[in-house]
Amino acid sequence: MNHCRWATIPVKNFVDSGEAETKTGPFGTQLKASDYVEYGTPVINVRNIGFGTIRPDKLEYLAPDTVKRLSSHLLQTGDIVFGRKGAVERHVLIRPGQNSWFQGSDCLRLRFNSKSIDPRFVSYFLLTDEHKQWIINQCSHGATMASLNQEIIWRINLNIPPLPTQRKIAGVLSAYDDLIENNSRRIAILEEMAQAIYREWFVNFRFPGHENVKLIDSPLGKIPDGWKVQNIESTLSFQIGGGWGQEQASPEFPNPAFVIRGTDIPDARSLRVVNCPLRFHTDSNIRTRKLQANDLVFEVSGGSKGQPVGRCLFVSERLLRRFDNDLICASFCKLIRANTTVLASEILYHYVLDCYSNGTIEQYEVQSTGIKNFKFTVFIEKELLSIPPCNLQKAFVSNVRPILETIHIIGKKNEILRSTRDLLLPKLISGQLDVEDLDIDIGEQPVEATT
Repeated sequence: MNHCRWATIPVKNFVDSGEAETKTGPFGTQLKASDYVEYGTPVINVRNIGFGTIRPDKLEYLAPDTVKRLSSHLLQTGDIVFGRKGAVERHVLIRPGQNSWFQGSDCLRLRFNSKSIDPRFVSYFLLTDEHKQWIINQCSHGATMASLNQEIIWRINLNIPPLPTQRKIAGVLSAYDDLIENNSRRIAILEEMAQAIYREWFVNFRFPGHENVKLIDSPLGKIPDGWKVQNIESTLSFQIGGGWGQEQASPEFPNPAFVIRGTDIPDARSLRVVNCPLRFHTDSNIRTRKLQANDLVFEVSGGSKGQPVGRCLFVSERLLRRFDNDLICASFCKLIRANTTVLASEILYHYVLDCYSNGTIEQYEVQSTGIKNFKFTVFIEKELLSIPPCNLQKAFVSNVRPILETIHIIGKKNEILRSTRDLLLPKLISGQLDVEDLDIDIGEQPVEATT
């Protein structure tokens, strides 16, 4: 590749020439908590910023009058949004599906108006390890929380090839991201299918053969005849808090084991476990806390604004095989093991997911010193659930287990795609791999949202 045609240009040069602009999100005096509504224009806050992509969980919304009043903060396709506090190495590239979403208060926006820049290429440049380390160094300076400002963004040095090359590079990497996104949508649909079967059978009581079963009174209201009502605790054979161990091996902590934290749970559901740390543990910790197939991991501490504690993970054989050592859950989680003579693990898992989505979980949260804790003992003692007959439990498992296995198979494919993309990324962005002779559809607009 002809590197002499690549130019290193700081973002400030584009700002000074009017080819780019940066803008801070609205101040707290402009956008108050009371302005948020249940439905409306989505707001991208710091927690929604991933690595080039949106994290859609717990989006907040603004009403039309608020959006009109603060319309200068509406986002456009191709905008790049950073968080001003915390994980400053992350950013979001606004895709067509997020056009006219709203920039949150703790965010910074970078918008290019230049005909020589493809924002997709810039987004991929920002994903390189070299840049991420650079911006972390710029933003830290011994502070307890990294802080990003416009001046730091202006100092970013972009290594810019000609526009056709930018588009080809973005096109190659976007092809991987498109496949990952399509797979992620399939996973989301499958998760919804499994949960819909649970609700249809065990909440709405429209299970196979329900027409021939009468409803009787119970502490939960009307339930099918032959079903039982029990608290969660009575369906468990074992439960224990997790462990954290220590970073280095020692005589007291000799046993290596990976640790799943609450923050790992959403990704681990589709076998994405690259961020789970390997730590060292005592003999007793491994003996009592080693995860087995069909266990559940339940988050009891952590959470954040708009993110309830209480996320749950079903531990499958496929998940365990993703690790080359034992696996335990972190000290802010609980290992839950169902008594399968009473209730199938898959039913207990989807029951907990339902409690999370319908708000039951939030009734047992306790806020303390900025961290949410969960009254687990009270939860398992007080919450009642209906226990279906054994034959119906087996039928549910036979319907749902293939769905969970398919989620894991697709998730593993996504990990292979991500690994390949991540290997190509630095080589393409640096010009080490030549794309000049590639005959590909380069496009002119950012592709749909990716993971």
